[in-house]
Amino acid sequence: MRLYLVQHGPSASKAEDPRCPLTEAGRRAVQRLAAYICQFRLAIDVIEHSAALRAQQTAELLDLQLRPSLGSKQVEGLAPADPVGPVVDRLRAELKDLMLVGHLPHLKSLANTLLGLKPGAELIRFQMGGCVCLESDDSGKWAVCWMLTPDLLPEEEGESPLSGTWQTET
Repeated sequence: MRLYLVQHGPSASKAEDPRCPLTEAGRRAVQRLAAYICQFRLAIDVIEHSAALRAQQTAELLDLQLRPSLGSKQVEGLAPADPVGPVVDRLRAELKDLMLVGHLPHLKSLANTLLGLKPGAELIRFQMGGCVCLESDDSGKWAVCWMLTPDLLPEEEGESPLSGTWQTET
C-alpha cells in the first residue's frame, strides 16, 4: 500500500479570512504539484481530506488532475490536533493507495508514528503544497519512497524540476 501525505497549500490567515481559503499562490502551488505528480500515473484510489476549507480546496485541485478511482471525500481525524492513533489503526487494514490532505502537526505525527520514530522527530519536514509518499510492505513496516517540495516543482509546464539549480561535470 502507498500512502501520499499532502500538506494543504498556502492559505489566507484567520485575520484575512476566518475560513482560511487557499491564496491564489496556494492554488497555483497545488496545481503545480498535481500536474507534476500526474505525469507518474500513480494509482491513487481515493483522496481524503479534513473538514478545513484549505484542505478541501487542495483535495479538489488534486482530484481534478489525478482522478482517483474513488474520488475525494472529507473524513474525520485529519484536523491539526487530532490524535493519529485512529488513522494508524485504519491504515493497518487498508489495501487501497490513499492520499491524505491535512495539516501540521497531524501529518508529521502520523508519519513519525508509521515510521516508528519518536514524537517530534525531524526526519520529514513537511511544506505547504508538498507531498510525501510512504509505502507499507507485507509485514506492515513503512518506509519513505519519495518527497516533493514546492521548490522542486517546475514553474512552467515542461520545465525540468531542477533546471538551473545544479549541474554535473561531464
